[in-house]
Amino acid sequence: MKRLNNLFEKVISLDNLRLADEKARRGKLRSYGVQLHDKNREAHILALHEQLKNGTFKTSPYHVFTIYEPKERLIFRLPYYPDRILHHALMNVLEPIWVSVFIKDTYSCIKNRGIHACAKSVRRALREDKDGTRYCLKIDIRKFYPSIDHSVLKSIVRRKIKDARLLSLLDEIIDSVPSGVPIGNYLSQYFANLVLAYFDHWLKEEKRVKYYWRYADDIVILSDNKESLHQLLHDIRAYLVGLKLKVKRNYQVFPVDSRGIDFLGYVFRHTHTRLRKSIKQRLCRRVARLNKRKTPMPKEAYRQQICSWWGWCKYCNSINLFNKLKTTMPYEISFNRPKCALRHDARKAPDA
Repeated sequence: MKRLNNLFEKVISLDNLRLADEKARRGKLRSYGVQLHDKNREAHILALHEQLKNGTFKTSPYHVFTIYEPKERLIFRLPYYPDRILHHALMNVLEPIWVSVFIKDTYSCIKNRGIHACAKSVRRALREDKDGTRYCLKIDIRKFYPSIDHSVLKSIVRRKIKDARLLSLLDEIIDSVPSGVPIGNYLSQYFANLVLAYFDHWLKEEKRVKYYWRYADDIVILSDNKESLHQLLHDIRAYLVGLKLKVKRNYQVFPVDSRGIDFLGYVFRHTHTRLRKSIKQRLCRRVARLNKRKTPMPKEAYRQQICSWWGWCKYCNSINLFNKLKTTMPYEISFNRPKCALRHDARKAPDA
């Protein structure tokens, strides 16, 4: 495999740092970090360039806090300047290199490979090959982000990059936390994908798995044979030992028609796709809370409060759910479903 050199100068160039600044600030113009940076914007860019050039750059202290939805997680946040700008500068150069390593069935944090692209691929497989997708193996990695081993990650990074100065900078960022990769870093999502990139190739090229999808550490494999999936699970566990990772104990091997595949916020079946129950419940509770407000919310603000959930609804068989909710809303709110968002709709599949 060809390893790439002479990348460090591209990363630290003033043009690349300015481009990174433009990308990093999108949607954050009112944030304190951007406003503080803008008081001496050009001077900050020049100072960052000099730190990188001289090898004196050090990752800033993290602000660590906990979120509880959809589940409890520690989030690590870095200041806008200089860290977020640097991470974007690194990805301006490294993203096309790393994306070239990923197979087409790797999703999450990759351009044009988000939830809906992955869901579309799953639906297509279920629709076109019912016999070959009778059974499902669903697994995820135990404490994935905190469990990523630094030495393993560094060795995988070195499979594509040999620029010593760039590797030293990446090592410094990786070692900025005692263990794992911090959830919240822009670079972390790519590091996480990269750790399992060659695992993906092993499954597709050596194990010859036909129906395989990975979204971060959530993995779904479909087959026509339950025994083969149990054997594959055994092989996967053995492979992950080399990455110092473990399969979570809640793995499942089951017939697709018996319960559906709970993946990406949806429950996929051969005939239709429904919204995950917990997401549907949160939508209904949000609508109920909005409807109980003593002071009615303006129509556009009301719409904004529920539009993210409609982003889930409109790509599955849940139009009846939303029609029922609309009867309780104080405004006439309509959302357009994308054309052919679900071919199952044409078959009059049951709605949620």
